[in-house]
Amino acid sequence: MQLIQENPDLSAYLAADEVIDHDHPQVRRTAARLAGEVADSYAYAQAAYEFVRDTIPNSADSGDPRVTWRASDVLERRTGICYAKAHALAALLRAEDIPTALCYQRLVSEGGGHAVHGLVAVRFHGAWHRQDPRGNKPGVDARFSLDGERLAWVPDPSAGEEDHPLLYAAPHPAVLAALRGAPDRARLWRSLPDAL
Repeated sequence: MQLIQENPDLSAYLAADEVIDHDHPQVRRTAARLAGEVADSYAYAQAAYEFVRDTIPNSADSGDPRVTWRASDVLERRTGICYAKAHALAALLRAEDIPTALCYQRLVSEGGGHAVHGLVAVRFHGAWHRQDPRGNKPGVDARFSLDGERLAWVPDPSAGEEDHPLLYAAPHPAVLAALRGAPDRARLWRSLPDAL
């Protein structure tokens, strides 16, 4: 699948905003700590990915009822669903000048129907590479890779699943509206977008 930048200006994928707030002290401290442990930007990107994937539980797996959406809040509260974890990873990567986009898949939902799943894409060596920081569990083994995708799920078109090729500089409005509008994860689950 060919990934398509929604914004042709690469600097948009380095920007800070209300959601990907990589100028926030919590994000800067975390990024500085991770950067101090590695030798180059590739190693930093992998370390940031593994930090978000492995040390911030996916609230759907852990049962945490809190809804986070701002990157600094995800890092501080140590919880979030796929979108929130993607926002945190994007902020950590952008904090170290690695262009990072938000991207999405449409997958069959555990409760039936479909739901949009959030990922990131990082730019290295002149190309975009999708990564899924949602967190591993039995049956899910996502890994950081620039040599072939190692995502949590591969969409099944016969089930109405699909990859969305657009790379967004900011969260999709439908995703952000669902996150902001839900007082807890139970209600968030009922308002997740099923398509973009």
